[in-house]
Amino acid sequence: MSAMGYGAVRPYTVPDTLDELTGPTEGVVELPGHLDWGPRRQYNLDDFSDTRLLYMRVIRESTHVEDLRRFLNFQVLIRLWPQLVLPARVRALWEERFTRLGRAA
Repeated sequence: MSAMGYGAVRPYTVPDTLDELTGPTEGVVELPGHLDWGPRRQYNLDDFSDTRLLYMRVIRESTHVEDLRRFLNFQVLIRLWPQLVLPARVRALWEERFTRLGRAA
């Protein structure tokens, strides 16, 4: 491990476009074990706190764009972006590709 730490070299997945993020906007979503290894993997998208946690977890843990497409919705993402607590590097990667997110923050 380099002196920079894992977060500086960890691979993060970013979609090509925001439009491909067509995940659910309501109801209960259960994340698979490769995204959430905790005992409670269900998130109620009708609850702001649950939605925020799901988005932070999916953005941080996804290694395949298919997960982003399946669980994230671009309209919800734009609305939540300023409230998401993310590693600086992953936030920068998303905001470099989607300047719209940087303006939302």
